[in-house]
Amino acid sequence: MSMNNKQRWMGGVVILGGGVLLAALLLKGNEEIEQDQTHAPVTHPIPKTESKPKTAQPAQDNEMVSLQPLAVDVETEKRLLEEQRRSREKAVAEQEARAAEFLKMQQQAEAAAARKAAEEYAAINARRAAAQESSDNIPPELVEDEKAKAQRLAEDKRKADEKKRAEQQKTDQQKSDADKKLAEDKRKAEADKKAAEDRRKAEADKKAAEDRRKAEADKKAAEDKRKAEADKKAAEDKRKAEADKKAAEDKRKAEADKKAADDKRKAEADKKAEAEKARDLMENGDKKWMVQVALAANQANADAVVSKLRAKGYKVTTSPTSKGIRIMVGPAKDRDIADATRKKITTDESLNMKSAWVIDWVPLDQR
Repeated sequence: MSMNNKQRWMGGVVILGGGVLLAALLLKGNEEIEQDQTHAPVTHPIPKTESKPKTAQPAQDNEMVSLQPLAVDVETEKRLLEEQRRSREKAVAEQEARAAEFLKMQQQAEAAAARKAAEEYAAINARRAAAQESSDNIPPELVEDEKAKAQRLAEDKRKADEKKRAEQQKTDQQKSDADKKLAEDKRKAEADKKAAEDRRKAEADKKAAEDRRKAEADKKAAEDKRKAEADKKAAEDKRKAEADKKAAEDKRKAEADKKAADDKRKAEADKKAEAEKARDLMENGDKKWMVQVALAANQANADAVVSKLRAKGYKVTTSPTSKGIRIMVGPAKDRDIADATRKKITTDESLNMKSAWVIDWVPLDQR
């Protein structure tokens, strides 16, 4: 039986017993109250107008007549009723006290049962941990049967293992003897085979050596022939390559010289045309004011400055002099316009030209 089922069973027993005891106490108290009411005297006042007691009326069918003794007066009857009330209240109080005491006993019993169940549950858990049982609901007798069964199975397995081991040893011995005989036969056959192989190998080695010597001689002759042909071809290729290289070099040099001459001729023509243009502007043009921005020492420097100015949108003119190549922006019809251009060029930090000035290109004979 599991711990939870045991706890439920004990709790049900305690509750059932407490209910029975409480019902018995309540039943006994009700019986005492009924007895007190039955034996209490009931008084009826005697009417003053009557001089004679009335004759009792005959009872109806199936009715019982109960005659009660009469009290002396009303005060006595009230006192008796009060005593009966107090007696009933006392009986009820006693019953409630007994019920409270029983309830307390029941709670103590339930607490004791719960504590005992907890102790048993802890003990069962300890046994489970020690024995490493796989189930909480296995009865002890079944556990013993399982142990006996496990022992019997272990014994049977041990005997079977011993029998199997003996048979295996016998088989291994037979196999070992067979393997030993087979190994001996194999060793003998391998020895014979090795002797025949050695004899055949010696003959093959002798023949191979002879063939190798002959092949090496043939190979050396072929190698010498191939090398001679290769050397001859290499010399021919080298001579041809050197001739092709010299011809290409001469052609490249001639083309370079021709290109240099063309470039020089073109540069001189451009330079002459630029000079003629500048001279024409300075001597015959209507626009007479120019802004000189630099005097370059050579054509390369002049070209660099011209590129910078033209990138900014200026119209640039160059004029060779004995001191260098003059670089000018313009011309302009008015000096103020030329001066404004000069200020714009000198304030442009990207051009870095701080020494520009305005010049008048009117010929000397017209000044």
